[in-house]
Amino acid sequence: MMCLLMTTSRRLADRKTAKFQKNITKRGGVPETTVKKGNDYPVGPIVLGFFVFVVIGSSLFQIIRTATSGGLA
Repeated sequence: MMCLLMTTSRRLADRKTAKFQKNITKRGGVPETTVKKGNDYPVGPIVLGFFVFVVIGSSLFQIIRTATSGGLA
């Protein structure tokens, strides 16, 4: 009875070892990325337009304010 238990346990251990050994040989064989590649921007066009509007608008406002105050203010 003890011999049967050891044999079954050894067989399961050998099966697990073989499974992990097979995975080791496959190491590095995964694709570079799992996400589809595309030309999508991380922000939408509305957010980008708003950002450009705020940056350019604030710089123009600063230039006008500096010009009307007579230089360094």
